[in-house]
Amino acid sequence: MTEALIVMGGLGLSIGLVLAVAAKLFYVYIDPKIEEVTAALPGANCGGCGQPGCSANAEAIVAGKASPGSCVAAGPEVGEAIAALLGISVEAVEPNIARPGCYFGVEKADTKFLYHGLDDCRAAAMLSGGMKVCTIGCLGLGTCVRACPFDALEMGPEGLPVVNEKRCTGCGTCERICPKHIIHLSSVTRRILREYTTQECTTPCQRACPAGIDIREYIRQITLGDYHRAVQVIKERNPFPSVIGRICPRPCETECRRQLVDEPVAINYLKRFAADFEKQSGQRILPYAAPATGRKIAVVGGGVEGLSTAFFAARLGHSPTVFEATSRLGGILRSAIARERLPEDILDWDIQGILDMGVRVETEKALGKDFTLDSLLRDGYQAVFMATGGWDSRLARGGGAALESPLPGTFLLVDLLRVEAGRTSFATPTETDVVIYGGGKLALDAARRCRDYGARNITILFRETSDKSPLNEADVAACGREGFVIRFAAAIQKLFGEGGVLTGVEVQELVSGQTDRLAAQRLILPAGRFPEMIFVPSGEAGAAEAGASPAPSAWESILPYKQPWYRDQTGIYAEGDALTDYSAAIKAIAAGRRAAASLHLVMNGVSPQLDEEVIGPQSYVQNISCVESIKPFPRQIMPICGGPDKKRCGEIELGFAEDTARKEAGRCLQCGLICYRTVASKKPAHASLPA
Repeated sequence: MTEALIVMGGLGLSIGLVLAVAAKLFYVYIDPKIEEVTAALPGANCGGCGQPGCSANAEAIVAGKASPGSCVAAGPEVGEAIAALLGISVEAVEPNIARPGCYFGVEKADTKFLYHGLDDCRAAAMLSGGMKVCTIGCLGLGTCVRACPFDALEMGPEGLPVVNEKRCTGCGTCERICPKHIIHLSSVTRRILREYTTQECTTPCQRACPAGIDIREYIRQITLGDYHRAVQVIKERNPFPSVIGRICPRPCETECRRQLVDEPVAINYLKRFAADFEKQSGQRILPYAAPATGRKIAVVGGGVEGLSTAFFAARLGHSPTVFEATSRLGGILRSAIARERLPEDILDWDIQGILDMGVRVETEKALGKDFTLDSLLRDGYQAVFMATGGWDSRLARGGGAALESPLPGTFLLVDLLRVEAGRTSFATPTETDVVIYGGGKLALDAARRCRDYGARNITILFRETSDKSPLNEADVAACGREGFVIRFAAAIQKLFGEGGVLTGVEVQELVSGQTDRLAAQRLILPAGRFPEMIFVPSGEAGAAEAGASPAPSAWESILPYKQPWYRDQTGIYAEGDALTDYSAAIKAIAAGRRAAASLHLVMNGVSPQLDEEVIGPQSYVQNISCVESIKPFPRQIMPICGGPDKKRCGEIELGFAEDTARKEAGRCLQCGLICYRTVASKKPAHASLPA
């Protein structure tokens, strides 16, 4: 008995020692903060947060990879409790809603291909390549419906997923599981920030529109008689629907597939019809906006681009203020377009719609005269965007003769060369470092004038390589003798300054991609306008001594991301950038949305850049060469003012009547890429690929 007890005791002691050693060797530390967050979560393990359970979500929250309110099975009080555990606050966030992006399903197709033995979209996509022609469209097997943890999806009569918005929590399960990427989360912010990618089912007219308006959808709403919704769709991307409906150059219509049958759809006239419906109804139709963020943004310039920037910034939840040098908003639209084409009351109507989104305006306030970049940053604006327009805007407001330098130390080349010596403030302070950015051989004249004004170090930058530069070998040699430094294949990426003084520029080598910083108190620019840049505090200035005046605010500039067609370009005045004013108002609107999106990203600590799969001119997108089984139907003609009372007509074009608009909207093929679809005649509508 005693021996047995000794054996058992020794065995227990041995096991205890082994376990103690194992505990030391295989000890796994568990962060107590993760344990606290896990305890605060409901423990549903539903996967709606995108993580494989509440413990994994807790780890992601503590690591900063998920928000405190990421749990879709809990209420907002849980998110606030978790935020308190982490010592942070929770801002209001707009809801995400799943949104299918395919328009025609297989259910009513004239010709079908059935996937025998497969009832999962992912397997069908991998093994069979999806639909018979379209590489993007919905397979219609309902995998997303079965995957939704909240029963917020069902397959509709067209064989496409339909979202129950009351049940949808925006968890993203459907988006992650769809192999064709046709269903995605949608919100005001997402729709403003997004650029179209090669994975989306976009239409040719939509891709051709600089603003990216969902043309197919607003025309469909007109056919349904829902003009209110049509205006909503247009204003998602265009805050000037009444104006653009009258003056747009209509690049969308040149790409319309209806012209393969007869004539393009009158897309722009239909936009005007919807916008006129809003004005005639007397009820303002405003697009949705995200919750307020409390962030102040200053937009310098009250033209189309500046107002568009403010409009989209307000929709993103920020508080924008537009500073306009003249007494009235509108820029070139106010002064350069005949009233027979664009009556002032139409322009005023659209501008008031922008102001109704919560945009503040201060008129007769010129940058560099009535306020400065430094004063705006000191007044609590978290970002400042430049949209001052070009030389044509300056002439329109009567400022052509004056030397202007709205940005500290920054001048246009044309101003420097045309102002008489001794009559410019360029010469102070003396012994400055000067950077001249482009300008061809005129850059040499500018460099010599800068030297006469007392400049110390003069650097000339050219975007072109030396072999493509406008300078010849003799010019380069002369610059060397005169002490000028020339750098080829170089672009300016950023400006730096303190208070009202420019201190330097960041230069990127276009061949190697390397960057360096040049000292500069004067910057000479070759274009007809100052660059579109975002200015934010940089935090580089030192603190002021006790009792002394506040230290100058340090600032730096950040470029908005480029338009998709020129996504590979870098630096200011790159290919595709505006060198004077925009050639069309619709392009200025697009630039305003990109600026607002970039402002939003910058203030959230994200570098503005485009997705690698964004659609550009080199993107391969399926297209068609002909359309069959569509009966020709003539385009509706815009009625115009005529007869003996023509002078008293006002507008030349009178606009579509409702029946005319419905007929014209009915001509739209409602096309996407290449989709299953039946036509009214029940005959198959075939689209053949180009050879």
